[in-house]
Amino acid sequence: MDRQRRLSDDEIEQALSSLKGWSLVDGKLRREFRFANFVRAFGFMTRAALVSEAMNHHPEWCNVYGKVQVDLTTHSEGGITALDVTLAERMNELAA
Repeated sequence: MDRQRRLSDDEIEQALSSLKGWSLVDGKLRREFRFANFVRAFGFMTRAALVSEAMNHHPEWCNVYGKVQVDLTTHSEGGITALDVTLAERMNELAA
């Protein structure tokens, strides 16, 4: 499977059915993670950054205190790929 191939709308919907908390917003996978405080939010971002770097696939994200909003897309493909789905799954695991 080409992990960087842009997914079809049906493939995206199928992926979303198993990605707790994620939705499709403006052509990107989006989730807002909430943590008890800034340190926990930043800790999540640090762990996610290490995973992202190992995958060579980096999120668009924003942090305000205990909230981290994440958008995932593969810019080179102009949409969502299996890399985005895998990173979303990993982020869910890290946030658990």
